[in-house]
Amino acid sequence: MADPTPRRRRASRQATVVRTDRVTPHVVRVVLGGEGLAGFAPEHTDSYVKLVLPPRGAPYRAPFDPDDIRAEQPREFWPCTRTYSVRRWDAAAGELTLDVVTHGDEGLAGPWASAARPGNPVVLLGPGGAYTPGTDADWHLLVGDETTLPAIAASLERLPAGARAFAFVEIADAAEEQEVVLPEGAELTWVHRGDGVPGTALVAAVLAAPLPEGSVQAFVHGEAGAVRDLRRWLRGTLAVPRELLSVSGYWRIGRTEDRWQAEKPEWNAAVEAEEQSLAV
Repeated sequence: MADPTPRRRRASRQATVVRTDRVTPHVVRVVLGGEGLAGFAPEHTDSYVKLVLPPRGAPYRAPFDPDDIRAEQPREFWPCTRTYSVRRWDAAAGELTLDVVTHGDEGLAGPWASAARPGNPVVLLGPGGAYTPGTDADWHLLVGDETTLPAIAASLERLPAGARAFAFVEIADAAEEQEVVLPEGAELTWVHRGDGVPGTALVAAVLAAPLPEGSVQAFVHGEAGAVRDLRRWLRGTLAVPRELLSVSGYWRIGRTEDRWQAEKPEWNAAVEAEEQSLAV
């Protein structure tokens, strides 16, 4: 899954697996450390990193310099990036925690996380991020799925004192529920997807919930189709101003991350155009 699009070069970091833990049947928690994380300073509750992984069949393994690989290897062996929210950063210990959703042998990051052992090296980029719950709203709405849960959990832990918050997280079933620290004033609803289309039950749960009136700051990330539907509701029905929204499709059904990232600008432009036409 080599990426054919030239990208702005960013300095990579070399980290080392400290420990792993399978927290649910389909989520592996990977804790990274090492000198390569010196100066790592995530500013936001939705901070993320990009794991830089060799594609299947590549004739090299970590550690490596991504720029060197691109210069030396054919395009089909260029390293691939997979984006993960920071579940926790322990500055004192120098440890970065990532939760990786796994689907057996499918994909790259899932099998990597399942096979990771203490001492294994890994290359990553980051951190990035833009959202942190603020004090300029009467209440907070956080919506997502397994891919968004790390950012939602981190956001709940850093809510402003006394804030009201309502979180909705879609997962496969009860076995995928995790322990999440909920401050006073915060509620978390687990939405079980079962065999349904990802995002469908989540959208229905949010729209049916007895949510409060007043201004809301919303963080809505996950499957692109579900995010689009909730964005329409937030902008059209609730009239939430853009500055109080953090809304993005982390992934899209039937797309690899590389293909989705290539398509995402056009998708976002179409959503923006639709939103403007509805406002006319």
